[in-house]
Amino acid sequence: MDIDSLSDRILNGERRALARAITLVESGREDHRAKASALLAKLSGSGRQALRVGLSGTPGVGKSTFIESFGMMLIALGLRVAVLAVDPSSARSGGSILGDKTRMERLSREANAFIRPSPSQSHLGGVARRTREAIALCEAAGFDVVLIETVGVGQSETVVAEMSDLFLLLLAPAGGDELQGVKRGIMEMADIILVNKADGDLKSTATRTCADYAGALRLLRKRPQDPEGFPKAMTVSAVEEQGLELVWAEMQALRNWRKETGHWAQNRVAQAQYWFEQEVRSALLAQLSTAQARADMARLGGQVSAGLLSPSAAASEMLATLVPKT
Repeated sequence: MDIDSLSDRILNGERRALARAITLVESGREDHRAKASALLAKLSGSGRQALRVGLSGTPGVGKSTFIESFGMMLIALGLRVAVLAVDPSSARSGGSILGDKTRMERLSREANAFIRPSPSQSHLGGVARRTREAIALCEAAGFDVVLIETVGVGQSETVVAEMSDLFLLLLAPAGGDELQGVKRGIMEMADIILVNKADGDLKSTATRTCADYAGALRLLRKRPQDPEGFPKAMTVSAVEEQGLELVWAEMQALRNWRKETGHWAQNRVAQAQYWFEQEVRSALLAQLSTAQARADMARLGGQVSAGLLSPSAAASEMLATLVPKT
């Protein structure tokens, strides 16, 4: 694979080249990782930046429908939209349905849209491990908005906030009990809460639910990266495509305020530091999967079981084999 040629094609906005590059960065093969690093380094000088939007929500809330309607609206405004949709992987087989293109049929046919479903591969946080690198590739390809759809609300779902500029939480109309079930952590991460399905018989329920979430947001501590009025709750109807323009206007207002106050740049610097630390941790954990490491673990584990070594002493010895002292 010619990295120079692939880089040029990505910079020219070729979707097929972008898809090939994302396949490369998602690969776990050592030679592919080296090529992926070289490609990302080559593209890093493009200077292109997109609005990175993380979107989470409970299963069945209508994330894919919202993304399709929202994406179609953005394209009508002359913007190019990339969707990185992460599907849950099977814990047994590792397989994934990857059905997002079938759920976003209209958007998938648009020339100015790119949809890439990826398996989560049991990675915590609801996002694939290399989603962050896929975002960088989409930016280099000239997309204006990158939407990152995550698996669903979970204990570590908030990791998507560490790779996005704005974080939207999509929820369904419901009563107070549903509000109690939403984790405080993800509420604190959300920039805008969208109560979907505000149409038909559910419209009045959605309005009440939105008011409940707005009240809950006022009880949370105000964040320094937010102007007055944020975070906020809003109602939308993805099916009837109602409220989408207002959501986009609020997103632009928040983005512009953060850029003017310097919070935008600070956030991206903090995210880069976070992912550097995550890469170091992942690399150290990967060393435990080698044949030699598994053999050492079995040997030291046997000595611990026999009472010949304490767990802490065995751990120190094991760590010394992974990171030898210089």
